[in-house]
Amino acid sequence: MTAPRSSKPPSRVEINWAGGGRFDAGRAERPPIRIDCSGQTGPGPVDTLMSALGACTGEDVLGYLNKRRTPVRALRIEAEGVRANAVPARVVNASLIYYIDGDDIDPDHAHRAVELAVTKYCSVRDTLDPDLPISIRVVVNGVTRADADGNERTRAPASG
Repeated sequence: MTAPRSSKPPSRVEINWAGGGRFDAGRAERPPIRIDCSGQTGPGPVDTLMSALGACTGEDVLGYLNKRRTPVRALRIEAEGVRANAVPARVVNASLIYYIDGDDIDPDHAHRAVELAVTKYCSVRDTLDPDLPISIRVVVNGVTRADADGNERTRAPASG
């Protein structure tokens, strides 16, 4: 089986064991990140996955709002993955909370940016199990965005 053609180069990283459950990972000739299975000297593998999901969607949110000429002054994302009580202890659901601050940011546009990032544009999200439920909450300038019924919006798993 051959991989589909892509305009982007493949992602090639090197992972070097640093003793114990510690690994230094990254592209050659660039600063590595420490991944520590015990969480002592760096994030663990699942924390790293949740960080990648947050960073990937965050980049898309920033780009969307910048294109709307409402640049973000500050962005903080809380990502949580609930894990199965089994082996492997895979992530069975996730929640992402986006704290977005900036002048003239319309809460509807911010929420749309987050929805598009999570459901359409983030390559990390698209790599995960499509049935993984991900809830999202958007807080713009300290105010939580809810839907018309007053509920926080949650992305249900894809039906299939």
